[in-house]
Amino acid sequence: MKSLLFLVLISVCWAEPHPDNSSLEHGRIIHIQAENGPRLLVVAEQAKIFSHRGGNVTLPCKFYHEHTSTAGSGTHKIRVKWTKLTSDYLKEVDVFVAMGHHRKSYGNYQGRVFLRESSENDASLIITSIILEDYGRYKCEVIEGLEDDTAVVALNLEGVVFPYSPRLGRYNLNFHEAQRACLDQDSVIASFDQLYDAWRSGLDWCNAGWLSDGSVQYPITKPREPCGGKNTVPGVRNYGFWDKDKSRYDVFCFTSNFNGRFYYLIHPTKLTYDEAVQACLKDGAQIAKVGQIFAAWKLLGYDRCDAGWLADGSVRYPISRPRKRCSPNEAAVRFVGFPDKKHKLYGVYCFRAYN
Repeated sequence: MKSLLFLVLISVCWAEPHPDNSSLEHGRIIHIQAENGPRLLVVAEQAKIFSHRGGNVTLPCKFYHEHTSTAGSGTHKIRVKWTKLTSDYLKEVDVFVAMGHHRKSYGNYQGRVFLRESSENDASLIITSIILEDYGRYKCEVIEGLEDDTAVVALNLEGVVFPYSPRLGRYNLNFHEAQRACLDQDSVIASFDQLYDAWRSGLDWCNAGWLSDGSVQYPITKPREPCGGKNTVPGVRNYGFWDKDKSRYDVFCFTSNFNGRFYYLIHPTKLTYDEAVQACLKDGAQIAKVGQIFAAWKLLGYDRCDAGWLADGSVRYPISRPRKRCSPNEAAVRFVGFPDKKHKLYGVYCFRAYN
């Protein structure tokens, strides 16, 4: 009798959402697994997908019933919801919701996300015109009546991680300033996974920097006394989590390919910083950003031994083929410094965006 009463109460409390826009808004959902009947299963055929900035990608997700070959029972409307997991996993960001003929996308995903729907059980999400902020883990949730299940897909972007500190010198950025500094240089603050992959590829940097989850870390491939001790093992050193407003460190930024042309401007004379800015403008371009020189170096193999101004007032040059007088020991973006903008003379790197 008690079991019957419980089932009656469940039937009374559960109501199908009305299929208007309000039903697509984020709300609290209580998940209840039905004891009888086919169990809903949600499956991602690939756990990790690779793409690049500006590209299009499909995040795979399909749903089935455990004991049948059909997509749904037909008695309840299927609700598909995609969210993005934050780097600290403390919350989820709404991306896209669909139920019946109704669709709703959120934030900067609006106009860029769609369901593939190649079959009646296909809940795969298409993301177009990928931006750097799209990197991360996405959750596909399918709800049918009292049943629901989820799958997680990681979207990785081809790109490069680089350490950054401003003209003021090392350890001068709180977390929010670090985020802005990366954005100003055509990049975003890197995640731990991105920094870890960069370390595995050989990145070695002794200054600690912010990551997107609010932690402060740095990668060491060659242990030495000033960087944790010469007898320690290589790895990504973790300072832990610090006050995002008061604590100050450098930052690790991440950038991907770009839709444009990066180049060293051939000019009859060396230039001050202001002259360099104007020379790029006169050539139909803009002075290049730090993220753009790193992307050109890492992803395009750009190689030039001429030091040139960049937008943040720094002077750098990219070497892909180490040689005498041009970074003889390693391929790298060489950092000259932040020279006097009014009196020091250098070349300039420009960037012309494609329409």
